[in-house]
Amino acid sequence: MSLDVVVLFVAAVAAGWVDAVVGGGGLIMIPALLITNPGLAPATALGTNKLMAIFGTSSAAWRYSRRVPMDIRRLAPVFACAVVFSALGALVAGLLPADVFTPIVLVLLVAVGLFVALNPRFGSHEMTGKSRRSIILGLAICGVVIAFYDGVLGPGTGTFLIITLTALVGTSFLESSAMAKVINTGTNLGALAVFAAQGNVMWLLGLALAVGNIAGAQLGSHMALGRGSSFVRWVLLAVVVVMVAKLGFDMWSK
Repeated sequence: MSLDVVVLFVAAVAAGWVDAVVGGGGLIMIPALLITNPGLAPATALGTNKLMAIFGTSSAAWRYSRRVPMDIRRLAPVFACAVVFSALGALVAGLLPADVFTPIVLVLLVAVGLFVALNPRFGSHEMTGKSRRSIILGLAICGVVIAFYDGVLGPGTGTFLIITLTALVGTSFLESSAMAKVINTGTNLGALAVFAAQGNVMWLLGLALAVGNIAGAQLGSHMALGRGSSFVRWVLLAVVVVMVAKLGFDMWSK
């Protein structure tokens, strides 16, 4: 077994773990694919990552569903919208340069990180009393806006889903993470369909890495379920810091 294969498999496990808790596994997997496959087109790295990630996120969603109550009737239309709008995002990805989104995403991530850090009770428990309008708005943002963004670019999708669900729907961080896995499975599926149609998926490699991704996702969801919302909160803050550093470095280097 070559060193590159070992590196990719370890990266797949780590990405699955991060995705299962708060999202952001693409920040691990996509650079790993590009580094170990010199000359690989970024679109192929994205497509292969989506193939692998759909197995991890769906397996995490299944594990969460056994312990965390989720309203399937509420999530089903959001899932369907996520598939459609993520596919639309992937279709226009080549027309909208990432440079347009990076500063916006960076500001949003900093705002999210500061808000969560300065409000330790936020997400620690379910917030009852959310209006129907707030809940519908939160679910619409997840299924349309964030799904479209995931198809176009992707970094921070899981984090944005968790924060939106917690703030507008009123679920705890743990419940939001569980719901986010269902929605994220839809965004992965929609984007994957487009990347596959364009021939931008390495199927054998992606399916092999899916094994590691599932293992990481199962471990991550097990730890999140066992340790609760406070654990999800700290991992979310850590991932936000890493994403801000990565996007900031990308902007500076260009």
